Amino acid sequence: MNEALSDLAAYLRERLGAKLTQAAIAFGELTLDVEAADIVDVLTFLRDDAQCQFVSFIDICGADYPARERRFDVVYHLMSPRQNQRIRVKVQTDEDTPVPSATAVYPGAEWFEREAYDLYGILFTGHPELRRILTDYGFEGHPLRKDFPVTGFVEVRYDDEAKRVVYEKVELKQEFRNFDFLSPWEGTDYVLPGDEKAKQ
Repeated sequence: MNEALSDLAAYLRERLGAKLTQAAIAFGELTLDVEAADIVDVLTFLRDDAQCQFVSFIDICGADYPARERRFDVVYHLMSPRQNQRIRVKVQTDEDTPVPSATAVYPGAEWFEREAYDLYGILFTGHPELRRILTDYGFEGHPLRKDFPVTGFVEVRYDDEAKRVVYEKVELKQEFRNFDFLSPWEGTDYVLPGDEKAKQ
């Protein structure tokens, strides 16, 4: 399988040239790094070329690396049933730079791009209807970003008196536990049967 992936990587380097910034094989999978401006051309080539035929669109997802200048990866997963191969294509972007939409190449990308926009705030140009898909209409922020607070900004509950759903600011009912590792929760001082083996 790695030999087939190596041949495919060499073929793609030859055919795509400068549009391909990197082609790497790791853990039995081929990953292509592409600039955002070239993503539609690369996806079209992967779909239409006779040696590739990646006609099955599997997924688009995001990944957040806040320490990087271009903090987001937009990751496309494709499959070629004819070649029995899978491939991953990655594009780096930031909060303000949009990525061209893949919906012209793979119409099924529409909802996945909406999900990436909703959960990460990744922008796509040329998308027919880029709006939130999983969070509520008035939701603030993007919950899969690593800088999004774990508790969120608001909490939602059903108010039985008002007979409707109400939004309230998050109120923590108890303080976060301080793990000073000196509390009695650490364990017992005596040795339970069988534990003496763990110390050796």
